[in-house]
Amino acid sequence: MTDETVRALHGLKLPGMAGCWTSLEETHRLDKLSLRDGMQLMLQHERDTRQANRIARLIRNAGLRLKATMEELETDTTRGIPAADAADLATGGYIRDGRTIIICGPTGTGKSYFACALGERACRQGVKTLYFTMNTLIENLRLVRLEGREANFFRKLSDHELVIIDDFGMVRLEGQTQHDFEQIIDDRYNRKALILTSQLPVTDWYGVFQSELIAEACLDRIAHKSKRFLLSGESLRKKY
Repeated sequence: MTDETVRALHGLKLPGMAGCWTSLEETHRLDKLSLRDGMQLMLQHERDTRQANRIARLIRNAGLRLKATMEELETDTTRGIPAADAADLATGGYIRDGRTIIICGPTGTGKSYFACALGERACRQGVKTLYFTMNTLIENLRLVRLEGREANFFRKLSDHELVIIDDFGMVRLEGQTQHDFEQIIDDRYNRKALILTSQLPVTDWYGVFQSELIAEACLDRIAHKSKRFLLSGESLRKKY
């Protein structure tokens, strides 16, 4: 009877309820619960299972480079990550407000980890997130242009509440690519959240663009109302 019930629940796409039924049977609690209590327990398991599956899917689809969490982030004012600021970002308010977070600092100071930790937390809050390194973003932009899929690509980006671009400034933006990058920035401005990490200070970002006009347009939007972090200290790669 139990096997038939479990198969039926799985057939109805209710894996949480199926797992709960099996657990109740194994712990000999099935006959001790009223129908009302048992049903409430199974429904809660189903809700929990669906939520966990959705979070796992969001994290997987985000393509985060590192397995990072805000709980394991080393907050230290001297490093450039005050605990109060990290706690504020963890609430996701910057995402709801469509703000930009800029994380700068030398290599190895934890910029990517910080960005990925914010991305992981966003996914756990149900936020659709996408992560790119600057190199992979440029490769994607060139490929969709060649295949005529640029409209779908920009639509996909706009559909995500948070986009993370890691290692900005490592590649110079020229030709059509800088126009495409400008469109991404313009589409997100004051509407959708953006996280940028870079080894370069913001004052050096103008040199990343071939066109001074595009640089001015992009950086005006990026810098406006952005929250900035300047990380410093010894490379964490030496520590770990």
